[in-house]
Amino acid sequence: MRSCYLVCLTLLLCSLCSLATQSDVTQQPKLADYREGETWVWKYQGVTTAGEIRADGQDSKKIISQNGELFMQTAAKVIPLAAIVKPVQSKTPRYSWPLQVGKKWTFEEHWTSDDGTTGATIQDAEVLSFKEETVPAGTFMAYSIRYKGKITNSRGFSADTEDIHLYAPKLKTFIKLTQVQSDYLYVEELIKYSEE
Repeated sequence: MRSCYLVCLTLLLCSLCSLATQSDVTQQPKLADYREGETWVWKYQGVTTAGEIRADGQDSKKIISQNGELFMQTAAKVIPLAAIVKPVQSKTPRYSWPLQVGKKWTFEEHWTSDDGTTGATIQDAEVLSFKEETVPAGTFMAYSIRYKGKITNSRGFSADTEDIHLYAPKLKTFIKLTQVQSDYLYVEELIKYSEE
């Protein structure tokens, strides 16, 4: 009887370990993972070490439907969701799918700001953990991803950067972003998530 109990207990533990391992690997979200009415709202603030506030506001995204097709609506534009969930082809992506603890890659982005300034962000990325994280919108299982490197622009600016993204698979997005750049600290946190 006792050996039967031990065998059952061992099988149960192996099963739980297997489930835990599977849940710690996350694929890129697909079109079917989104629902019309889903809404995300973030609060952001950027402050220098001298206390000067350079950014302060809110950002939001919402899934809407037009003629039977899903779109992501932001403050600036409406983007077909099919374009957002296209498989990532970049060799230096923001998120290297599938996500799992210990994974490393290089993130590289070249950009142009509204005033015409061009720049580049090049960082080494590493997934540090997958655990419960709490933000104003609630508590979610999330990956902690550290990005460490440099940001430069065409006006001669250059700074070391370290970003921490908390990415929650259930919400298909980051729930917190912390960026340290020379004398500047930028924090963006999810304050509301809803499904209509």
